[in-house]
Amino acid sequence: MPSKDRATHLTRRGLLAAGGALGLGAALAACGGGAQDDKGSAGAASGPWTFTDDRRKTVEAKSVPKNIVAFVGTAAALHDYGVEVKGVFGPTTVEDPKTKQVTPDVQAGDLDVDKLTVIGNRYDEFDIEKYLGLEPELLVSAMWLPGKLWYVPEASYDKVVGLAPTVALEASATTMAKAVQRHADLAKSLGADLASTRVADARARFEKASARLRAAAKARPEITVMIGSASAELFYVSLAAKSADTAYFEELGVRFVKPKVDEQGFFESLSWENVDTYQADVIIMDNRSSAVQPADLKTKPTWNRLPAVKAGQVHPRVTEPIFSYDKCATVLDDLAQAIENARKVA
Repeated sequence: MPSKDRATHLTRRGLLAAGGALGLGAALAACGGGAQDDKGSAGAASGPWTFTDDRRKTVEAKSVPKNIVAFVGTAAALHDYGVEVKGVFGPTTVEDPKTKQVTPDVQAGDLDVDKLTVIGNRYDEFDIEKYLGLEPELLVSAMWLPGKLWYVPEASYDKVVGLAPTVALEASATTMAKAVQRHADLAKSLGADLASTRVADARARFEKASARLRAAAKARPEITVMIGSASAELFYVSLAAKSADTAYFEELGVRFVKPKVDEQGFFESLSWENVDTYQADVIIMDNRSSAVQPADLKTKPTWNRLPAVKAGQVHPRVTEPIFSYDKCATVLDDLAQAIENARKVA
């Protein structure tokens, strides 16, 4: 879930609160398959490279890009497929306000952040000089807003995109399964071996976890899930169809609370006095460092009165998923387990 003041009609807090997961724009007609030239296939070490991204933009280079800079979550997905980047931007590390200890942000996945150049660690932070110092051959980011590269600041957007070829991969107007495939497509074009044991095993786990969630939803049709995110002032309830992850869960049969969304159509903002507007058996809460976490909501009386909270049926939601088979398999298994073990309380 992204947040920040931006030049778009969505506020930073709104987007972040809805989970990055607030997708904008019409669904791509071919979310699962931007065309890709064979010249960009796995193992290519030289020669022309081309890839058609989710803006339907064909990106070309004289050879397969090696100096890659990416949004941290996208970099984490590429890493899981076997492609490494030189630099990242977006939430990469988090500092404990009490101990001052710095640890990898949840969106960094399995990246060794100490070995990466961090161009910016939060929204509107993008060090162009550091970026140029990496001699970038390709910049890759998620696309939460139509045609826009996530976490590339509006103020320097035109300058940044003019410095190296860019690729955007849809993160909202799609489903998790399609997004995972598109990240695999890009990784393959950059030289990843998708037939490796590591990737093949992860894909098998993803397919098994998808089947498990489908079975859990079918076996427990009475269980309703609410998608939540918290700030100090507001509680956000998101519409499942507008996020890649929850759209996929819904496709698999999970029943979600359907909020009365605002005019933008993605989520409803509730005051803490009205947080009990919707009742659910399970609540999945935004796990990003930008959101207030359930452990810090104990002082909110209305939060404590929610049936799912009283039943201990509140679980983390990976709001901006790392779109690899490995990471998404875990997300699917966790939700399946939550539904399998849930009591009907709403």
